[in-house]
Amino acid sequence: MKTLFINGSPNKNGNTVRLAATLLAGKEYETLHLVDYKLYSYGQNFPDDQFQEILTHMKEAGTIVLGSPVYWHNMCGAVRNLLDRFYGPVSGGALSGRKFVFLFQGAAPEKWILEKAEYTMGRFARMYGMEYLGMASSHSKTEKLGKKL
Repeated sequence: MKTLFINGSPNKNGNTVRLAATLLAGKEYETLHLVDYKLYSYGQNFPDDQFQEILTHMKEAGTIVLGSPVYWHNMCGAVRNLLDRFYGPVSGGALSGRKFVFLFQGAAPEKWILEKAEYTMGRFARMYGMEYLGMASSHSKTEKLGKKL
């Protein structure tokens, strides 16, 4: 099965993408930039919403890498939106058998921010049946995590 990197940053060539390249060095992977999709907020219902398309990509992957920059002491809105959209239309365990990694990059995020992100992503992975391999927020941690893939 393929590896999917979901870039939550609006910057298609920024630090989040570079962190993913470090993690996935030597591996073939597909990149999905959330900025290219119409992903409306939880509760909104518009005919051009593309959540199901994103979900299809995730279901086709064996490994899912989700990346976010740190904005306002948290993950970016696009990633938060993606997580929120799982409520309701996606049943627990729907991504069973997949590996999941979270990349969270920013200028020296504080310890409490990293702890909250680790909790959120671990819970998200467990809820939908994925094996959570962990989170990396620096290139050295990303290189170590990449060895688990």
